[in-house]
Amino acid sequence: MILCATESVDGTRAVAAAVAGLVAEGDLLVLVGDLGAGKTAFTQGFARALGVDEPVTSPTFTLANRYRGSMTVNHLDAYRVEALAEAEDLAIPELLEDGVTLVEWGDNILPALPAAHLEVRITLGEGDDDRMLELNPAGSSWQARSRSLAESLDEWIVR
Repeated sequence: MILCATESVDGTRAVAAAVAGLVAEGDLLVLVGDLGAGKTAFTQGFARALGVDEPVTSPTFTLANRYRGSMTVNHLDAYRVEALAEAEDLAIPELLEDGVTLVEWGDNILPALPAAHLEVRITLGEGDDDRMLELNPAGSSWQARSRSLAESLDEWIVR
């Protein structure tokens, strides 16, 4: 587990950009946190780092957005998914074949997701824009990148 702290939305985006520098085709990030915690801001910073230049918005009502950059960024929102059967409609295995996939509220459909993923749990801090980001690598691919992940996030790590 890697614990990071940010003091602004831009800081959260910068953490995401650092993570984006380590992703590979087929990677999955599961974003977890309360409403307003910064899941979409994280995705915005992540997508920008991968060369996405169009606006990145929460797909709460559309369930999925796809952005083109140096790598395809699939952005899903499972907030409104009420049953695991509905998660199958998101075609997650197919999405994982093309680019990297971020799932907001991914803990709602965790049993429908591959075991190998990076969980990013975002919680509110004391100040209005303060955030704590807990990154938990799951699966051999993310475990193998744990050291590189920690090195790229060094300036935000809570010691």
